[in-house]
Amino acid sequence: MERKKIITVLDPSDEYPHEPDEAKNYNESMYFNTFDLSEEVGGWFRLGNRVNEGYAEMTICVYLPNGQIGFMFDRPQISNNRSMQAGGLSINVIEPFEALNLSYSGKVCLLEDPKQMADPRKAFNENPIVDCRISLDWTGMSPMYGGKPVYEDGSEIEISAEGSFAKAHYEQHGKMEGAIIVDKEELDINGLGLRDKSWGPRYWQSISWYRWLPMVFSPDFALMLSIISPDGSSEKVRRSGMVLEGNEYKIIEDCRIETTWDDDNYQTGMQCWAQTSDGKEYEITGEVLSLIPLRNRRKTPDGEKLLTRITEAMTRYQCNGEIGIGMSEYLDQIHDGLPSGRNFSG
Repeated sequence: MERKKIITVLDPSDEYPHEPDEAKNYNESMYFNTFDLSEEVGGWFRLGNRVNEGYAEMTICVYLPNGQIGFMFDRPQISNNRSMQAGGLSINVIEPFEALNLSYSGKVCLLEDPKQMADPRKAFNENPIVDCRISLDWTGMSPMYGGKPVYEDGSEIEISAEGSFAKAHYEQHGKMEGAIIVDKEELDINGLGLRDKSWGPRYWQSISWYRWLPMVFSPDFALMLSIISPDGSSEKVRRSGMVLEGNEYKIIEDCRIETTWDDDNYQTGMQCWAQTSDGKEYEITGEVLSLIPLRNRRKTPDGEKLLTRITEAMTRYQCNGEIGIGMSEYLDQIHDGLPSGRNFSG
């Protein structure tokens, strides 16, 4: 039997919320990061509507100039998927693929030692909770990368809700301008970064581990490297990404990430290599500037307790003689206290 050809589709309407699948774990999320290289400040922001479970996942993370981090996570109740607004965070599409606006009015936990968030209850109890206001405008500076995989005839690809992380996903590099106010400190933001959107069934425990490195060097030079291990084995590792040069993306066909670790198994730096489809190679080094460890916990129907750790690090990068900034996001399932991808090399 001839295998159906798979293509990737993306429409301006995908910038807006979709009709939810019937899957209980349906998730529709939008994410932004932005950083000012000269000041080494910035942040990332995410809203994930899990409407069939009756709540959203709302996260604010601001990297302040003195090494502090302002952080807030909440699961506000929602009853529909008609907008990306919950818990004080609002994301609005001004012009699909071109311009969006993000605003937040609420609180953040002000952390002198961000690694305290490994124990969230203790971190929130022992650190001040302060006011935070954010208003940022996003302008795309690249094409779109990704979309929804479908068969060539337009029919849907069946996926397992239990084993899914997303059925559609796209990313874009861009600029963010505006202000972030934490307590009495105001940051004027004129930053560069990356945004993404995904929708479909998601459990954070659906894959063994991943490494996601979005970085920006200038408005016309940026990269994203991704290595994903669905089951923990080295045989099924997926390597992908893109390089923005000028106003077009070159697709990364192969990449490697060698990580240096501290005693808590948090990344402190990385040596990376990537090759695009035209054969061009890129050598990249990364140095973590500020890191916060986050977690997601879930209990299976048979009572098994699952723990996922996601370390979110503002990271300085060097490539081709240029200095840039971005994120190193490491997701690992935790087994016997150790991250599942800790011993992977390459």
